[in-house]
Amino acid sequence: MSQLRMPALFLGHGSPMNVLEENRYTEAWREAGETLPRPRAILAISAHWYTRGTAITAMENPRTIHDFGGFPQALFDTRYPAPGSPDLAEEIAKLLSPVPVQLDQEWGFDHGSWGVLIKMYPEADIPVVQLSIDATKPAAWHFEMGRKLATLRDQGVMIVASGNVVHNLRMVRWGGGDDIYPWASRFNQFVRENLASQSEAETHPLVNFMQHEGASLSNPTPEHYLPLLYVLGARQPDEPVTIPIDGMELGAISMLSVQVG
Repeated sequence: MSQLRMPALFLGHGSPMNVLEENRYTEAWREAGETLPRPRAILAISAHWYTRGTAITAMENPRTIHDFGGFPQALFDTRYPAPGSPDLAEEIAKLLSPVPVQLDQEWGFDHGSWGVLIKMYPEADIPVVQLSIDATKPAAWHFEMGRKLATLRDQGVMIVASGNVVHNLRMVRWGGGDDIYPWASRFNQFVRENLASQSEAETHPLVNFMQHEGASLSNPTPEHYLPLLYVLGARQPDEPVTIPIDGMELGAISMLSVQVG
């Protein structure tokens, strides 16, 4: 029997408080976990492991990292004890060759990964490995990394990347409300309109996202945007691209989520 191809997901993760809260975003993540084909393993790619060079978690029991401050104690008390998979980590390192990949024994799951997986798979019974994002590489390189990772989807591995396509903490409206910055809304719409592009990296609008007039405000630094490119790179020709959930929070945080396949 042939292996069912796993989808690839980009989830706008937003505030760590989504771990404790129930809202329309967490409902969408939970629904994905309940309705999508169950993977044999998950490759997580999070905005919060932004490194020089490429690394992948390769331990049996990754730790839960609470990489935030100023939140309720209940959030720090929460753990996501999913097993790791040293064998899968080694497979992925070979798959990405000639890119050198460090088999990491220290990192674990940061809140960008476990914060969404705890809603998708609360039993924490699916092996997870996390891949870092190399801060020294251009956007096209990350898209091509997604291309290399695409074959994992036919081996029962689900790619779950998380970040936010609009992420400007310096401009957030902490009082809440519906007052969204026009530049944030326009950039979010630009992403939506170009998700289905099948252009090569050199001409893909979302690889060349910094050409958009709202990009520098929407992404003062690129680490929350880049995980999307891994998912788009992992797309096969003519595969559908859908949007499970979208929304803007605090004026300058996009909660757009994207599903390939």
